[in-house]
Amino acid sequence: MSYYRYHVFFCTNQRTDGRECCQDNNAQAMRDYAKARCKELGLSGKGGVRINSAGCLDRCGEGPVIVIYPEETWYTYVDKEDIDEIISKHLKEGEIVTRLQI
Repeated sequence: MSYYRYHVFFCTNQRTDGRECCQDNNAQAMRDYAKARCKELGLSGKGGVRINSAGCLDRCGEGPVIVIYPEETWYTYVDKEDIDEIISKHLKEGEIVTRLQI
């Protein structure tokens, strides 16, 4: 059994060469929101959900992006409502949010 049910990585990379990056879309703030929200909902911790920052996941052109393991499910998002949907559908119910999947 895995230590966490879901391990969520938010790309929070900030490129300095002018190329598009996830941090251009407030990725760190969205990661912080997701982490706080999972804690509020009692989803965090052993056997639950772990929210982490990641360096460049090399999909910034499709971003901002997150990837959820163990399924290796990739998502993009626009706002907190999208993050809330990923939390409620994928992290709580185990359902893929196909409209946000990349």
